[in-house]
Amino acid sequence: MFVDKAKITIKSGKGGDGCVSFRREPYVPEGGPNGGDGGKGGDVIFLADNNLRTLMDFRYKRKYEAQDGQNGMKYNRFGKQGEDLVIKVPPGTIVIDEESKLVMKDLVHHGDSFVAVRGGKGGKGNVHFKNSVRQAPNFAEAGGFPQLRSVILELKLIADVGLIGFPNVGKSTLLSISTSANPKIANYHFTTITPNLGVVEIFDTSFVMADIPGLIEGAHTGAGLGLEFLKHIERTKLLIHVVDISGSEGRDPIEDFEKINNELSAFSKKLIKKPQLIAANKIDIIEEKDEKFLNFKKYVEGKGYRVFPISAPINQGVKELLGASAAELKQLELEPQEENYELFDFEKDMEAPDYREIYLSKEDRVFVLDGKQLRKIFNSTNFNDQGSLRYLYQYIEKNGAIDKLKTMGLSEGDTIRVFDYEFIYYNE
Repeated sequence: MFVDKAKITIKSGKGGDGCVSFRREPYVPEGGPNGGDGGKGGDVIFLADNNLRTLMDFRYKRKYEAQDGQNGMKYNRFGKQGEDLVIKVPPGTIVIDEESKLVMKDLVHHGDSFVAVRGGKGGKGNVHFKNSVRQAPNFAEAGGFPQLRSVILELKLIADVGLIGFPNVGKSTLLSISTSANPKIANYHFTTITPNLGVVEIFDTSFVMADIPGLIEGAHTGAGLGLEFLKHIERTKLLIHVVDISGSEGRDPIEDFEKINNELSAFSKKLIKKPQLIAANKIDIIEEKDEKFLNFKKYVEGKGYRVFPISAPINQGVKELLGASAAELKQLELEPQEENYELFDFEKDMEAPDYREIYLSKEDRVFVLDGKQLRKIFNSTNFNDQGSLRYLYQYIEKNGAIDKLKTMGLSEGDTIRVFDYEFIYYNE
């Protein structure tokens, strides 16, 4: 089965918590804090691997999590960093952030990789919170939060040449004659329901050719298999437009030619600008002097395209077509054309401008505080230690939350709730 789209959830590792520990060695008077830092959580990394061809594995496993960082330990020992999770995908996979719909990375080549979500930072041990006033800090910093993200994986086949045209015009036959590919071929519509790839070797060069199925009138709106496979054409550098010149299906070749090009244009303006060679297939059923062929050739050449009369089953004219394809490719860039995506902004994502924001609300007479950084400090708080509680309150006050609560009606004796902890406010 060919699978070219999948949705998965990825989660980085949580940072390890800092350790609260004190020296307890004999003969060491007034032993100070020696709690070590927690380890960083693991990242989730996507890697393009030539050994993969489809996104099949992601149909069965939808959740991927990196390893959490280890908590810090006494004697100033750091926690172990969580292992990164490397997710391998086929070359040609585009990773899209589901929420913003922006492209995070286009993994075109084998070995291309990027970090999709970063692990949380390790929390600092209590040794970092010692100062001239606080000689024995009985609290440490909690590890940083992991990142959770839903992503869409979309695979676009990477081929130099794409075969396009109506069903049953001979694309699969041309692919099998030109390459070592062995697509299923029969005399009915939609024989090919998945893209097929093959390598063409001609003269002193070679190139990859793909049979793109599913194009009919209305493909760009989802008719037939159009939307499923039109996107694969975007990767190609050159198109071979196969037309049944004999009209054996009861259609007019010129109309077929125009309808397919209209579908390309409607799906993406970039597709219609790709160079095309026109393969007038089934020429063995009629002659090259036939009026139908001559009219078609005149019409298509008038639009600036080159026409090659061929008969794929008997290998007539195929070598000339492939030779022209190889020559055309030499004039084009060897590297895949760069896509003009609106890219995901990783720097902005890492900045998280709302990270330190404290959000205020009121439930009856209870004033509620919430926020990402606030939660981290809350998780670091030792509620049996006055110094630790003071550190939490000072963070809330320095961020202006108390002044804002006063404008909301906070007065002495009112209750302030920070997650699952409540305290009474007294105006000092």
